[in-house]
Amino acid sequence: MNITVSKNRCPQNHPCPSLRVCPAGAMSQNGFEAPTIDQEKCISCKKCVKYCPMGAIQATE
Repeated sequence: MNITVSKNRCPQNHPCPSLRVCPAGAMSQNGFEAPTIDQEKCISCKKCVKYCPMGAIQATE
């Protein structure tokens, strides 16, 4: 499973709220750009997917 960020759904003008809920520290954000997911660290728990208010973070098989 991969967790991806849809940049066209992410407003990119604020700190991403989903970074706080990632238990593996797999998410990072450069300034106010769309966050990125480190697939090597990601444990596919989907907490970030559930927490994203814009639906920009998605899980794919």
